[in-house]
Amino acid sequence: MTMNAITKSLLSMSFSFAIAVAVPALAQEPPGGMPQPVPQTPPTHDFVSHIGSVTGHADKGKEDYRRWCIGCHGPYGDGNGENAPWIEPKPRDFTAATFKCRSTPTGMLPTDEDLYNSITRGFNTSNMPQWRPLTPQTRADLIAYVKTFSPRWKTEKPGDAIKITPETPVNIESIARGNALFVKLECWKCHGPLGRGDGPSAATLTDSKDMPIKPYNFSTGGRLKCGETNADIYRDFMTGVDGTPMPSFADNIKPDEAWDLVHFLRTLQTTRPSKENEVLKAAGGKIPVIAPPAAPPAQESTPAPQQEENKPPSGGK
Repeated sequence: MTMNAITKSLLSMSFSFAIAVAVPALAQEPPGGMPQPVPQTPPTHDFVSHIGSVTGHADKGKEDYRRWCIGCHGPYGDGNGENAPWIEPKPRDFTAATFKCRSTPTGMLPTDEDLYNSITRGFNTSNMPQWRPLTPQTRADLIAYVKTFSPRWKTEKPGDAIKITPETPVNIESIARGNALFVKLECWKCHGPLGRGDGPSAATLTDSKDMPIKPYNFSTGGRLKCGETNADIYRDFMTGVDGTPMPSFADNIKPDEAWDLVHFLRTLQTTRPSKENEVLKAAGGKIPVIAPPAAPPAQESTPAPQQEENKPPSGGK
């Protein structure tokens, strides 16, 4: 047999072997006998975002989403990325279009600026980092792409941002009124008498997906989930934190009362320098006890625990 004949024979045998191996492999069904779904790319047409003078486009945001976001939020945007099993709290499910941090009333879609601020700021006490290194254009494109995951963005419009009234003066009287509201509104049941997130209801709380969720612990002194200014806290009272047990108090308190509550909550952040803690320290570390605002008759509930005496910030005695 000539050398050419031997070479042709070997090539023929190799090709036949490759076909014999490849065909059965292609014919095999995945585990469970059911075809595995192939992630479908959401349509990107007609989805844009507007952040000031920057316009974001979903078709451009798709590539950035696959690079930066898919690992946690998943190819379908449902929060089931490959990293999700090891993350608490779970990544946001964009298919529900329910967002915690908004300037719009409870139950309504957020504005593009709200989503932009969330991406930029990140979420404290979670695995969602700040994305400030991304350009404003990239962040705007990502927001446009996030909208492709829920049909709500096709049929609904974002609500109008709530009005944040001018902040009232920070004084011991305002802090005392806020303390009384903290008891009246039963905030202590979740956040605890001293705001440490250890109220009697804390262990039973779940989010909109029935996953356990912890109340904010003010004593850590850290940034709140939706911002760090007094106006951010005020906004949370009036909009609620959708997807969590934190409701909107827009129908329960007046704007001035909301500022009183803000001022009191700042005193629970005992390690955080603030004007509220300076006022409390000047008052000897004691909050005057005043009668809470009159409330209509309600069903009998668990009485509030005795409020422990607030201590001045670290270093004040």
